[in-house]
Amino acid sequence: MQSIFDPKENQNIIDRIDSLSPIALSQWGKMTVSQMLEHCQQPIKVANGTLNLKSNWMGFLFGKMMKKKLLEPKPFAHDMPTVKEFKILNEPDFDTSKKELIELVNAFATKGHANIKNSKHPFFGEMTINEWDLLQWKHLDHHLKQFGA
Repeated sequence: MQSIFDPKENQNIIDRIDSLSPIALSQWGKMTVSQMLEHCQQPIKVANGTLNLKSNWMGFLFGKMMKKKLLEPKPFAHDMPTVKEFKILNEPDFDTSKKELIELVNAFATKGHANIKNSKHPFFGEMTINEWDLLQWKHLDHHLKQFGA
């Protein structure tokens, strides 16, 4: 299993982020590369406790089922919907968004498990450190592949 906490694998994710350019084109979906960099920060902020989102009835009904599906070994599907709180509607500054995402990702390697402050995901419910780890890694990997990194 890939781990965002493993320094070598974490650096691999950072190197992939760093390889992106402002003109990178999406291989699927509607986001620009700057929007993707900003979007990828949101689940990390939920995990580290700097973004608090309320649970809703959709999560209560479908959260555990979706969590189980997303934790499967296969990559995320290309056509997955984005929750409205993670949709980036403006065009963020590329360099700022890239720098901030790299800092957030790096914190998993430098702070380790202490970087996860939230044991409950607003949609998926209770989450273990290993579940947060896998979901963060798979989410970042999914979007980096989306932009060819």
